[in-house]
Amino acid sequence: MRTYARSPGLIDDLREQIAKLEGGSAKKAECLPFGVPEIDGKLPGGGLAFGALHEFAGGGAGTVDGAAAALMVAGIAARTKGKILWCLSRPDLFAPSISQAGLHPDRVIYVEADKEEDVLASFEEGLSFGGLGAVVGEIVRLPMTASRRLQLAAEKSGTMGLALRRWRRQTEANDYGQPTASVTRWRISQLPSEGIPVAGVGRPRWLAELMRSRAGECAEFCVGACDGKGRLSIFPPMAYGSDTEGRGRRHTAS
Repeated sequence: MRTYARSPGLIDDLREQIAKLEGGSAKKAECLPFGVPEIDGKLPGGGLAFGALHEFAGGGAGTVDGAAAALMVAGIAARTKGKILWCLSRPDLFAPSISQAGLHPDRVIYVEADKEEDVLASFEEGLSFGGLGAVVGEIVRLPMTASRRLQLAAEKSGTMGLALRRWRRQTEANDYGQPTASVTRWRISQLPSEGIPVAGVGRPRWLAELMRSRAGECAEFCVGACDGKGRLSIFPPMAYGSDTEGRGRRHTAS
């Protein structure tokens, strides 16, 4: 049987050639860590992948959980570099609120559309353009075909896509269980705020559920809401019901 000698750098050379042929693969390998080991340890690559589509939604159809999901998205976008394209059909985004999550209004470019189809089109166009920190799309439904187009556009440019699912009624929330091409899927629910030793309101807390992670595991985390730099903090899991330490009641939504 004939044998062949393998040069030490042969494998590395082949990998480099494949990366050049694929184009953008180096960008796809980059991740944005949360800076929280408990969360980053559950995500392949140690964070949210650039060049990929990620989904976020509130834990219910209410505005409180929906606002928490929007702030989560704003905090993630705040930690990227460059301008943020935010595509939406309802001009109700409160700029001072997302600024508190670390996303300064000067970094945000808003694209308003009348129809959901136009939001999706702007979302895809922004991802294809490249050179942006992230592209956010506020949408109700995300069909598989549309999600694949968004994912491919993100892969090509290396830009992170953040799909913020918003609903006007409970029946629309049922669509969130349908398969999509997103790399991760998150559900954010409001929890009682952090207890403080004096009168007042402590830091808001969320239940962040990682419902899907490609090549990863599902998990859930009790986190402190995004601070002025878009960073989260981890809290011990909250028990059902309330106790004397003021840890509050854990909230989940179907």
